[in-house]
Amino acid sequence: MTAALLLAAQDVRITPGPGHPLGGYLARHGVATGTHDDLEASLIWLSTEDDPGVVWVALDALAVDAGLTRTLADAVAAAVDIDPDRVLVCASHTHSGPEGWTGPLHPGLPGRRDAGLVGGMAEKVTGAALRLRAGRGRVRARWHAGSTEAVGGNRYRPDGPHDTSFGVLELRRDDGTPAALLFDYASHPTVLGPDNLAWSADWPGATRRELATLVGQPVAAFLQGAAGDASSRFVRRGRDHAEVRTLGGHLATSIARTLAAVSSPPATAGPVRLTRSTLHLPYRDIPSLEDSLQLRQTAEAEWQRELAHHGEDHPAVRIAQTRYEGCAMLATMAAGGRPTGCAEVPVSVVSLGEIAWLHTPFELFASLGLRIRRGSPFRHTRVIGYTDGYLGYLPDAEGHRGGVYESYVTLFGPEAADVLVEHCLKVLRAHRDGPR
Repeated sequence: MTAALLLAAQDVRITPGPGHPLGGYLARHGVATGTHDDLEASLIWLSTEDDPGVVWVALDALAVDAGLTRTLADAVAAAVDIDPDRVLVCASHTHSGPEGWTGPLHPGLPGRRDAGLVGGMAEKVTGAALRLRAGRGRVRARWHAGSTEAVGGNRYRPDGPHDTSFGVLELRRDDGTPAALLFDYASHPTVLGPDNLAWSADWPGATRRELATLVGQPVAAFLQGAAGDASSRFVRRGRDHAEVRTLGGHLATSIARTLAAVSSPPATAGPVRLTRSTLHLPYRDIPSLEDSLQLRQTAEAEWQRELAHHGEDHPAVRIAQTRYEGCAMLATMAAGGRPTGCAEVPVSVVSLGEIAWLHTPFELFASLGLRIRRGSPFRHTRVIGYTDGYLGYLPDAEGHRGGVYESYVTLFGPEAADVLVEHCLKVLRAHRDGPR
């Protein structure tokens, strides 16, 4: 006999005031001048009467480092009286949120943590968590899966690897009214470029707002997928807020149509199971400073040639510019910011019946996410990045061979991708076969 599934869900605005640096672009200058659309935190707590389940805390943020993860996990866990290990903290990866929530995320990047911004955001998330415990109620879960190519694609070539799928866990109260959605898709929220100086959740925020109109105001929590080499570079028609609304609307419409289909079977009622694991992954060897500076010089010359030949936002120019930025970050690491030893990589699996969410702290290339999905023992597996810390890009073998931006800035060698994929599949198999 399965246990009844309980849900508590909350949205809360976490937008800071103006005057703070935005994170995500080396080419950005200036601080936030105001708010275009609010940044939000969405909290989804799934449990049963005899099991505390898990809480997803999904933030409109560039990333969550280990420090911010611990701050929020501890606060949310205390508010709902569960173990902090049952809280997963996830970032959407918008490039129009505050730098100060995390500070420097990479040895080659500038950045400064702002304790005031962190404290203010944590207080709002804690307030939302305090409202969760009193709001738990029975829900029925239904799983939906669909696909769209209108929101993102491989950002190096239109025919490159990309996971076009989305997954949606729909949660409805016993009276049939919508309570919450937990949905994911894989693409960088970078429609807005470095010239944007207004806070914005980019297309994930636009998707949530349109879903509220289309399906009846549920709490909608977004999880970012294996988006390391995925963006809207080849599908967008502009870099303004109108294009944000267009792309977000495409995904919301696709989701709404999928929800309206009557063929999706109900999901298992419960329990919600969680497995935590840690992988120790060696950091890469960094080229010498001399070699790194030569790479930077060559990449800069290539960028300037492309810029002279194309318009500023032409895909070839963006690819050349980001390659130069990657080489510049590599040179900074070579000059004294080399990581040493091993990284502790948290890998977590959450399952509900035949649905599994596999969480890592990486920006995984699409091909790696697809390999994990294909090898998973679960009928439905969603690969989620940017969770419980941030360890940057993890390119595939083709990315390393091609000398793309991510291959220069990654903290890990070419062999790391295979090691991670195998660890993820091992954890999925153990989670499926073993006790909770």
